[in-house]
Amino acid sequence: MILRGKAHKFGDDINTDYIISGRYKFKTLDMDELARHIMEDLDPEFYSKLEPGDFIVAGRNFGCGSSREQAPLALKHAGIAGVIAKSFARIYFRNSINNGLLALICDTSEIRDGDLLEVDPMAGTVKDVTRGIELKSRSIPPIMMEILNEGGLVSYIRKNKGFDRSRVS
Repeated sequence: MILRGKAHKFGDDINTDYIISGRYKFKTLDMDELARHIMEDLDPEFYSKLEPGDFIVAGRNFGCGSSREQAPLALKHAGIAGVIAKSFARIYFRNSINNGLLALICDTSEIRDGDLLEVDPMAGTVKDVTRGIELKSRSIPPIMMEILNEGGLVSYIRKNKGFDRSRVS
């Protein structure tokens, strides 16, 4: 599966309150409403710049802070294809995969805001089409790709009537 979208670049230590501010998380669980406010404390016009399939590109420690699942859910609901970062907070990474949002570890130093990307999570490649470079990322294990393809862990378990732990390495 090749994903194609524009890069929206952010720096290090993007916490879950930057992804979706607490002032919204406690008022509603309406994903349409939450999606309209993603990243607005860092870029008030962010949502209006998005196109379905775009990527958030960040530095180290993306998703630090709280463990609330609204952060990856709001990004996914807004149409973000995935987050590509140098590293993730552990709980954010798990919440992303479990909720069907790609979280890909890659050295993002060469990617610029607005660049067109082609991402192959299974092969572990991120092509910056705009700049003509190919970056290596950590590939996503097949079981995680199945979870992502099903839209998240709950959908995966429902479809497969459980989870076969022997498939996890």
